[in-house]
Amino acid sequence: MTSDPRALIGILRTSHDQLAALSGPLGPDQLRAQSYDTDWTVAQVLSHLGSGAEIAAGGLPAAVSGTGQFDPAGFQPIWDDWNSKTPEAQAADALTWDEQHVSQLEQLTDEELAGIRLDFFGRQLDAAGLVRMRLSEHAMHTWDVAVVSDPAATVLPAAVPEALEQIGGLLPFVAKPAGDSFRVRLRTTSPDGDYLLDVGEPVSLSPWVDGTESDGTGVDGTIELPAEALLRLLYGRLDPEHTPAYTADGIDLDRLRAVFPGF
Repeated sequence: MTSDPRALIGILRTSHDQLAALSGPLGPDQLRAQSYDTDWTVAQVLSHLGSGAEIAAGGLPAAVSGTGQFDPAGFQPIWDDWNSKTPEAQAADALTWDEQHVSQLEQLTDEELAGIRLDFFGRQLDAAGLVRMRLSEHAMHTWDVAVVSDPAATVLPAAVPEALEQIGGLLPFVAKPAGDSFRVRLRTTSPDGDYLLDVGEPVSLSPWVDGTESDGTGVDGTIELPAEALLRLLYGRLDPEHTPAYTADGIDLDRLRAVFPGF
């Protein structure tokens, strides 16, 4: 993970380029095909990214001034406009707005980046936090498009540790433990990581601390998997058909899948 906003903007640029390469050549039938997200077609995923880029671009001046505030009340007209577009227009306009937003970020001065503040549902985001939030969504939905034609597709590697950092703060809101309660050690590769997933009230993901096994509560098992797969698990995108090789001891991966239905 990096705290350098320019490095994060560079990764976002790479994700944009990947999205453009994937979606630019798509024909009418491909745009209307179901994406990995069962609620959205490929074009609707692109529409979601495009409307998000438009919202982010419109809110950036306030964030740069230090007065940015996340206010979803003004988003509905933008969403209505995007929902009214044809799939072809959704795809084309998504790339246009996404390019505009990334270019806006790239053109910010060091002073402007240092002054960014955004109140996001009570979380105070600086420039790194703001870009990381967009990058996480962008990389994951780009995968939603990529995997339609390439079942072996993976999330952009450079975005994985950034997205893992981002989603950690969202788990209390997106996890659905449904009364289940357990703790599991999650060890990752590419990059190496070691975490404690505590499924309770609330659900949390924290760095592993040696000695946790004997702290009086212990863990119910250990799972080792690629970091990219852990990220998709937390986003509800690690079904058996898209799960790489992993090891599990004492706990079944399906138990974790049930907690993270996706969002």
